[in-house]
Amino acid sequence: MAGHSHAKNVARRKEAQGKKKANLFGKIARGITVAAKSGSPDPDMNPRLRLAILKAKEVSMPNDRIKRAIEAGIPGGADSKDYQEARYEGYGPGGVAVVVECLTDNVARTVGDIRPMFAKFGGNLGTAGSVSFMFEKLGEILYPASKASADAMFEAGVEAGAQNVESDDDYHAIYTDTTDLAAVADALEKKFGAAQESRIMWKPLNLHAVNDADAAANLTKLIDALDENDDVQEVFTNIA
Repeated sequence: MAGHSHAKNVARRKEAQGKKKANLFGKIARGITVAAKSGSPDPDMNPRLRLAILKAKEVSMPNDRIKRAIEAGIPGGADSKDYQEARYEGYGPGGVAVVVECLTDNVARTVGDIRPMFAKFGGNLGTAGSVSFMFEKLGEILYPASKASADAMFEAGVEAGAQNVESDDDYHAIYTDTTDLAAVADALEKKFGAAQESRIMWKPLNLHAVNDADAAANLTKLIDALDENDDVQEVFTNIA
């Protein structure tokens, strides 16, 4: 069980996003719509939708907003919307690898927005696969350290089917295969209550330190700019 500074970064960014709830709700609603469209509109029959709804409830998204988002994903429905997944990769200031996950109804618009952001803050947008090889795509479930001891969380995570559990003084991060995330999250919720975060994420294989203050500041500006874009769902980096 090792430390995981990126989990702290996730929590800090989530708190910042929480201050912009309207934007955050819009992003989550898109995720629910796409999840509903990908399978059954019944969350009991659709693990991806179940996780999207769980994320909505983690930020207290109203039930009627969740319902509308599900209805928007039903083909042929009055509010049906056509979003597609897109991933962009590149390097930010200081050589930090950046993976940007998007849901968009206009790919040309999205890449036209994202490419200038990288350039503005001293990075560059690369091609598909240019940095994702430095990450592992996993399910992540995040709990505060106060929820249980490291040993208890590790045992519960492994029993539920997790690949690994990393704990430090602030958080427990439970990692799963992407296909097992919903089942593990359900099992842990029954034991420990709702998680602080449940998501599919790109976990860096190695962390990259940025020692230049200007580069670090510009990286923060880049991430903030990306987060504010309506099409961007998640931003992942390998910063230490």
